[in-house]
Amino acid sequence: MNNARLTAAAVGMTMLAAQTPAGAAEIRVISSNGLKSTLEQLAPAFEKATAHKVAFVWGAAVPLKADIEKGVTFDLAVLTAAGIDDLIRQGKLVAATRAALADSGAGVAVRKGAPKPDIATVEAFKNALLNAKSVAYVETGGTGIYLKTLLQRLGIADALKGKVKPLPPENPAANAVANGEAEIGMTQISEILPYAGAELVGPFPKEIQLTTSFAAAVGTNAGQAEAAKALIKFITSPSAATVFKAKGLDPAG
Repeated sequence: MNNARLTAAAVGMTMLAAQTPAGAAEIRVISSNGLKSTLEQLAPAFEKATAHKVAFVWGAAVPLKADIEKGVTFDLAVLTAAGIDDLIRQGKLVAATRAALADSGAGVAVRKGAPKPDIATVEAFKNALLNAKSVAYVETGGTGIYLKTLLQRLGIADALKGKVKPLPPENPAANAVANGEAEIGMTQISEILPYAGAELVGPFPKEIQLTTSFAAAVGTNAGQAEAAKALIKFITSPSAATVFKAKGLDPAG
């Protein structure tokens, strides 16, 4: 996004945030890595305009959801829409505060400057993985869980056994590629773009694409519920949507 667009977005978000209630609070946010770069860009403008502070806990959506189920303290959850809806059913989140945020597609990454394999078709995608020296994804992440099934369905799981590098949530696939730990990384496109040392090859072929929807909701036992609601309003504004798009996401609505 160019500087003029960033300035316009910041002005719009500041005007919106100026409408939030007075009284500074620290908002504890549990968020999927899929929205990390987006929320890290939006948070400072929100903090400046409202005097609230935002403290993030980042990770893969599945283990973060498990943490909430175990009773971790938080104010706002930003996870997959399916995870948010299940936590609402469990009474962990307030249904009335649920807000759709964005959709994200999965993509393939290689180290910056490395040759980009052809992944335009399912067959080309399969060959790219089979020809790679190593393939990485976060094992407990939504994309990683999907890939375990997908590789079986494509009939290449056994052939890739010696090449697959399952990663922990704190080492995203794009980071592993950028560091030379793996030749190919697979994750959400929004998790690839922030890494200067990694390059997006492209999205998964449409026949096997994984589209993940993200949503947010306030915790039932949130200590800063009103401030968390203000943050939801802020990140679902038209101005914030500009930032979502720049980060490789398709904003809701």
